[in-house]
Amino acid sequence: MSVIPHFFGGRRNNVFDPFSLDVFDPFDAFRSISESRPGSLSSETSALANTRIDWKETPEAHVFKADLPGLKKEEVKVEVEDGRVLQISGEKSREKEEKNDTWHRVERSSGRFMRRFRLPEGAKVDQVKAAMENGVLTVTVPKAEVKKPEVKAIDISG
Repeated sequence: MSVIPHFFGGRRNNVFDPFSLDVFDPFDAFRSISESRPGSLSSETSALANTRIDWKETPEAHVFKADLPGLKKEEVKVEVEDGRVLQISGEKSREKEEKNDTWHRVERSSGRFMRRFRLPEGAKVDQVKAAMENGVLTVTVPKAEVKKPEVKAIDISG
């Protein structure tokens, strides 16, 4: 019998199980209610929300870096829509469950994700490059050279 009553989480099967140290989460009931409603946030949406992407601008390019641990480059898509919208998307599928498997905890997210960024004027969308290394996707969007205004000196008479 568990030391923690069922209404305080109830997920804990054995007090001495080191992999079963879940504590009471007061928002757990709200989460299950909101996930059951149609059109609400689901676990797939939480995977989308957890995709972190950094965007920095250098003098030469816009550089996007996304942490995508556990994904292969074949599972990720980088596209440019409507001429100036960079879209990074993909899907992380769940491991196949075997009938003999006993899961103690599932914390790694799975599902689809998609992030979109409107690129500024002067982005060379026809020269976008993407590379993936060690679970980090790097997308580089070169910038058009900014032409400096031609300045002509005028002699002052007088």
